[in-house]
This record gives sequence, structure tokens and C-alpha cells, in this order.
Amino acid sequence: MVAGHLREQNGIYQMILSYKDVNGKRKTKSFSTGLKIRGNARKADRMLQELRQTFTAPDMHPEYREDVESEELTNDGQTNATVIDPSNELSQSAKTVTAIQVKGIPSKMLADQIVVVDETPTVDDNLFLKPKTEILFCDYMIYWLESIRKNVAEDTFSGYSYSVKQRIYPYFKNKQFTLADLEEYPFLISDYYSFEMKTYGVSANTIYHRHANIRKALQYALKYKIIHSNPADLIDKPSKDSFESSIYSKDELRELFMAFVGDPLELAVMLASFYGLRRSEIVGLKWRAIDFVRKTITVQHVVTQAVVDGEYKLVKKNRTKTKASNRSLPLVPQFEKALRKLLEQQQLNRKIFGDAYSTEYLDYILVNELGELMKPGFITQHFGLIRDKNNLKFIRFHDLRHSCATLLYDNGVSLKEIQEWLGHSNIATTANIYTHLNYKNKINSANAIMSLLSGGNEKELEVAAN
Repeated sequence: MVAGHLREQNGIYQMILSYKDVNGKRKTKSFSTGLKIRGNARKADRMLQELRQTFTAPDMHPEYREDVESEELTNDGQTNATVIDPSNELSQSAKTVTAIQVKGIPSKMLADQIVVVDETPTVDDNLFLKPKTEILFCDYMIYWLESIRKNVAEDTFSGYSYSVKQRIYPYFKNKQFTLADLEEYPFLISDYYSFEMKTYGVSANTIYHRHANIRKALQYALKYKIIHSNPADLIDKPSKDSFESSIYSKDELRELFMAFVGDPLELAVMLASFYGLRRSEIVGLKWRAIDFVRKTITVQHVVTQAVVDGEYKLVKKNRTKTKASNRSLPLVPQFEKALRKLLEQQQLNRKIFGDAYSTEYLDYILVNELGELMKPGFITQHFGLIRDKNNLKFIRFHDLRHSCATLLYDNGVSLKEIQEWLGHSNIATTANIYTHLNYKNKINSANAIMSLLSGGNEKELEVAAN
């Protein structure tokens, strides 16, 4: 999540965001809240926090895109992570798109002046009293969004809500397309994807998730016979961009650990590097998950962050990303010693600070001196600051999990064992993410072939493998 603050300009709150581009250069961008200074401090701050969580830009450094953490898919093809979308430029200015007249297609379906939609989308209770030819797709999307609210986690709903209300709804509201229009002309959905990519530089990954949202919503309409076919099934599914993460070697990890000695993030960095825990798993780690008798750490609770109904909040769940993510790992002596020391310090802090010490998060391990839970966004930001301050190689916090997998494999741990250590739902996920881990196996195969072709003189390739 990018850094940001509020400032006053001509009596109006302005939101100032700060981020690094792909070249590491610091950039700032300002947005007006439209709110007067007097009496709007809290509302302006909520708007700022929501913008910080959802903002991204085409030239933004990958570090700020980490929060998605979409390395695994659930069974229905949706990610459990919050979808992070590009900057909401639509609300800043109107855009004009040149249309090409196509014979036989109603003129309202052709691109024209894009009008800003300032209204807050609301559910139309009489939506299905209208004939299908009059049900606007944008209104249906709001209805679908509210219909799934009770069936999904808050952070998942937050991602859906932003995608629908801030991006999908304005575009289709302007076009006035009905469900019948989309069913008859499925390419109108593809036109929307093209518009987003060309006008706002939206990534293929974002379009992939946007498509999943639209398809799922239309599948709901198909189930209840509102439509007779799902138009999203008739267009080409967007392909996701491949992303190769950076990893740290054993020596680079030692440098990293030295940089974080005594830092509030020291334990989090070690948990990510050694145990390969996700950020949400680290923040959600509770003292009851540590069994000092059986010497185990159990991962079974996660904490994420989301904006729900305009309110920034922490989302706590007694379930992990997948069933396989719920796992027990051995408590090694070094971590047992560090955790016992931390527990003593927290008990001492509670006595020192008295009533000022927060009792809301007594069960949690990752708290500050006043007992307040460390927020997921703080981990990402602070990690980057310390990394850059110590001139360490660029790496995202989530990449420490990848570094863990690589070190395990280099030390003879099998892919199956790595799958269980990291909590992947199946070994295919592990193999797909860490394709580079198969390199040694390929070397062994090449050596076997060389042995056959050269009559046993395969020394040269074996040296290359070492």
C-alpha cells in the first residue's frame, strides 16, 4: 500500500499519495476529496485510507502490488486476496473515445463521450419487475454484489465492491447496456476490457480478475433463468501476466536479518524467511498457536485489511487461505527462545503502560509496545524502508516466502515436502510457482543423456551443474 497524507488547499482536503516508479524514483499524486476542512476530518481520512489501499499506476514499482498475493486460486477460479485496481482516473476527468460505426449494431453500443458517474450505486428493489430488455447491466451488478455479501469474507467482498462500484458500474452506467444487450452482443464485455487497458493502462492480471467477477455475476443470472446463456463464456478469457519474483540467497538473508535486529519487524521477517508464512498468517499468529511442550507452531488464523462500506478495518478469520494452509510446523530452538523472550517483554509492557496498554489483542504475538496489533500494510511499507536504507537488493516482503522455498529445495527437500511446509493446496501450485526449482532435475536428466551419447564422459556437464 502506498504512503499518503492529507493537506489543506483552498479550504478543501487534498489527498497526497507517494510511491516509487519502476526505476525507483519517488513520485507523488494528488486527488481532491471535495470535502471542506471543517467537520470532515474523519471522512477525509477514510477516503485517504481507501485510496491508499486501492491506488496503483502503470509505472508503479512491483513492490506496491504485493498485497494481491494471488499465488493460488480457489476451486471456482477466484482468488481469496483483495483485488487491487489501477488509479480511479475516471473520476478525475472525462475521456473521449472515437467510435467506428458498425452496421446492424444499435448506436448506444458504440463508444462515445465517457461521462463521469458521481452517484453512489444503490440496489433497485424492483429490478426484476422489469422485462430483461430494460434491466441495466450496471444495476444488475449492484444487485449481485449485495446478494453475495453474506456468503463471502469481508476482505473478499471489499475487493468485489471496489471492482464493481468504482470501475464496472461507471462504464456500463454510461453505456446503458441491458442484460439482453450483453447476451446478444457478448463482445461488449471485451470492449470494456479493451477500454480499461487502453485508457487507464490496466494490467492483464486485473482484467483477468475483473472477468472472473463479471462471469460469476452473470452465472448467477443464468442460474435463476434471468438470461439463457452466459455471454462471458463466449469471449476469450484474458490471460494473466507471469511474474517472476526475486529471491534472497542464504548470504543475502543473513544481511537482511542483521538489518532488522532490534527492529519491530524482526520477528515477522524471520517467520516469513524461515517458515515461509504469508503476511496475513504472520499478523494472525496467536500465542495459543505456540505449543512450547510439543514444540510446534500451528497456522490457523489470519488477519487481513480491507475497506468495507467506506470504513478501513482489520478482518480476522479463523481459517486460512486454503485447507492445506492450516498446518503445524516444528518450533525450532532459536524461535522458541525468541518467542519466550517476546512473551516476557509483552507482559512487562502491560505492567509498565497500565491502562494505556491495549487489551484487545492480548492473544496476538505481533503487537507493539502498547499492545496494538501490527497492521499488514505497515509490514509491507516498513520492510521496504529498512531494505532500501541498508542498500539491500530489491525484494518484496512476500518474496521471503519464495526465498524460503528455494532454500528448502537447495537443501534436498522435495517439492511435496515444500508444498506441505508452505501450505499449498496441491503440488501443482508449488511446481507452477517455483518452476525454477526443477532446474537441478533437468541437469540430472541431461547428464543421463550425455552418459549415453558420450559413453560415460559426462564430467563437463556435471561441473556446470555445480
